[in-house]
Amino acid sequence: MTDASSVHAAPEQQRRTLLQTLELDTRLLGMIGAFLVISLAFHLMTDGRFLTPRNIFNLTIQTVSVAIMATGMVFVIVTRHIDLSVGSLLATASAVMAMMQTQVVPNWLGLGLGHPLVPWLSIAVGLLAGAAIGAFHGWLVGYLTIPAFIVTLGGLLVWRNVAWYLTNGQTIGPLDPTFQKFGGINGTLGATGSWVLGLVAVATALWALWQARQRKQAHGFPVKPVWAEITIGGLVTVAILGFVAILNAYEIPARKLARMFEARGEVMPEGFAAAYGVPISVLLLLAVAVVMTLIARRTRLGRYIFATGGNPDAAALSGINTRLLTVKVFALMGFLCALSAVVASARLANHSNDIGTLDELRVIAAAVIGGTALSGGLGTIHGAILGALIMQSLQSGMAMVGVDAPLQNIVVGVVLVLAVLIDIIYRRRTGEN
Repeated sequence: MTDASSVHAAPEQQRRTLLQTLELDTRLLGMIGAFLVISLAFHLMTDGRFLTPRNIFNLTIQTVSVAIMATGMVFVIVTRHIDLSVGSLLATASAVMAMMQTQVVPNWLGLGLGHPLVPWLSIAVGLLAGAAIGAFHGWLVGYLTIPAFIVTLGGLLVWRNVAWYLTNGQTIGPLDPTFQKFGGINGTLGATGSWVLGLVAVATALWALWQARQRKQAHGFPVKPVWAEITIGGLVTVAILGFVAILNAYEIPARKLARMFEARGEVMPEGFAAAYGVPISVLLLLAVAVVMTLIARRTRLGRYIFATGGNPDAAALSGINTRLLTVKVFALMGFLCALSAVVASARLANHSNDIGTLDELRVIAAAVIGGTALSGGLGTIHGAILGALIMQSLQSGMAMVGVDAPLQNIVVGVVLVLAVLIDIIYRRRTGEN
């Protein structure tokens, strides 16, 4: 007699699609597809100038600042809050670090310009200021129960003008040369360092895939076929090494190389060439992405954040100190804003009054486009980073095509609304809350 369950099992296995077998996130694939469509469209519209090593390098370093803040915005939105002050907070942190480099450390502390401690003391004070401001916002929201929208809307106005008063409305620069290395164009790993980083990243990714498979087997969960694991590992390897190869294809201009040799008192050899490679700012973003992902998936803080976002009342009844959690989340957001200020001001080589303007909208849009639910409880770090890349691709592409700034903002606004609509439809069809 034939077992009915075995009869139905075989067709069920046969009906699994390739995506189901590989267990790939359809939302992530959709965002990658959207990015590829945008890139190809602008590449055709710009006569092949969009997908060049030079433009991809510039696109990468332009994305970093918003992407770093977007990872923190994921936690803020997941806990059912919002932070409208991130652009202004970035400006304040940038002003603090600029004044530290040009006034406080050289003159007040007497270390002088060019001292090795100047950039590091400036960064430390800037990060501390950002975290303190963020914690203050969290205290107002968590303990005084003022809505986050109001607190951070006030912060948007307050901290933008605090930055103005700190610098007396002036552009401060040039900033310390070591500090400028965090901006991207003035600080890269070079071709050799980039390949080493790429190989380390590949080895780490493959090890993570193997560890995930081992954990599933240890707990008796079903695992993907070996060929599926190899396929995913191959795709990851190609993506990482391909990205490194593209950045290594962008060579430093001969004039800049000559000036670099002259600064060292040397003569550039005939026909010498060198590549920029992976920017240090991208390395910083990768570090932030890894740490934030580990916090979200492997720590008590991450579990508390998503539990509180899913059901705040149940989280409070289960013993989670939701008020202190709010302070921690906003303090982390402030810290990341200050870290983004390092990248943004270092890339510009100075602090300007308009730094970070409208970044709050770009950061929120990146998180939402990346799949973070405004209703709370759902969101991913890698999704927010990809959302930031999509946003920057749109803006850079439109600028290259010659679209006016007002129309660029109109397009970004429309894309944001469409992203939320698509997210709502997706969650209804998949049954997510």
